[in-house]
Amino acid sequence: MARMATTQRVVVSTIGAWFFGFLIFFPILWMVLASFKTELEAFAIPPSFLFFHWTTENYATVQERSDYFHHAMNSIIIAGGSTLIALLIAIPAAWSMAFSPTKRTKDTLLWMLSTKMMPPVGVLVPIYLIYKNFGLLDSRAGLIFILCLGNLPIVIWMLFTYFKEIPRDILEAARMDGATIGRELVYVLTPMAIPGLASTLLLNLILAWNEAFWTLNLSTSNAAPLTTFIASYSSPEGLFWAKLSAASTLAIAPILVLGWFSQKQLVRGLTFGAVK
Repeated sequence: MARMATTQRVVVSTIGAWFFGFLIFFPILWMVLASFKTELEAFAIPPSFLFFHWTTENYATVQERSDYFHHAMNSIIIAGGSTLIALLIAIPAAWSMAFSPTKRTKDTLLWMLSTKMMPPVGVLVPIYLIYKNFGLLDSRAGLIFILCLGNLPIVIWMLFTYFKEIPRDILEAARMDGATIGRELVYVLTPMAIPGLASTLLLNLILAWNEAFWTLNLSTSNAAPLTTFIASYSSPEGLFWAKLSAASTLAIAPILVLGWFSQKQLVRGLTFGAVK
């Protein structure tokens, strides 16, 4: 009887998981399908799901109108650069807070987290004026800097959580063997926290890749990433759904592939230290 109940629970849980997974994935699937439709078919009511005239015309139009590879390279450089700089700053910061805390450590962590609660539009005008005066508008360096600062609190918090799970005895043993702080960070702490570092890197990369507010307001053409590339297909004449879907599919394709191949590492890192 218990075995039947357990089997039924597994079946129900599996069906429920697939159902909610499909609901979450359905908008992406619909976007991909719409990218292969004509504009008339994309607006058609009732909509056609699979039985329509498939065409790649939208992708050709998108490439002719916009330089996809230019925007993609900007996204790679901006997301990758901001992520690497954030990690270089966050690793020693999280190490000091985890293994050499002071009475103000908790307050500092809470203050950093509170900065994420402020809407970005609240500081848009001063940031814009500063960037204008220093010539950072529409530059990769400017976007890397602002995205690094924006995601830094999350990176420090995640690494702090991972580092807290590492036994102090291992670090003390390394110090007794004569390891300096630098060697302790590079040769002892970092290898032990690789799952946490990998998941932090991936999550920060996804956040930087998908950031739209700062990229739309601080870039126009030279440093415009894929978020600006997508927004260019919204015009006063209306939304061209088929072309917009094609542009969106091209924009999310790299990060979807990365997430698919790194999902095990991401889950492993996010659950690092969850089970004692």
